[in-house]
Amino acid sequence: MPAINPRWIYLFVLLSCAGLLGYALYAQHVDGLHPCPLCITQRAFFALAGFFALMGLIFNPVHLGRYVANGLMLLSCIGGGAVAYRQVWLQGLPPDQVPACGPSLEYMFDNLPFAEAFRTLMMGDGNCAEVVWTFWGLSMPTWSLIWFCALGLLALFNMLITPKAD
Repeated sequence: MPAINPRWIYLFVLLSCAGLLGYALYAQHVDGLHPCPLCITQRAFFALAGFFALMGLIFNPVHLGRYVANGLMLLSCIGGGAVAYRQVWLQGLPPDQVPACGPSLEYMFDNLPFAEAFRTLMMGDGNCAEVVWTFWGLSMPTWSLIWFCALGLLALFNMLITPKAD
């Protein structure tokens, strides 16, 4: 099997994350879809994965650096995937089991201790269980979960391949 240049994978992950974040901003500001706290958290994880891909693209690390860059991308994807899975799970709950809507994200971080605000954020609320957008029958958090899994697998693959010399 021919060796693959890891920079192409970094570039693909970076462009994917930028495109996904760009669409999320379009959906928010043009289509009027207001993100819930779990959606905002998923955006942060896409931004982190994209940032680590950008660092890999710029510095083209070798040996230990390649494991670190791809490991951080993978951890970002695992974290984002866990948040997306939580939201998909909330969306699948029967209406009588959906948690009540909570305070806004700004209110939580302004008025609650950080640990409590973070715990409340990760639990999600009724807003997170509402499906307001679908594509091919899948909600936005489901698509996020699919992308986190795909990008995480690419990061893992990029960590394990034998790189082609530039």
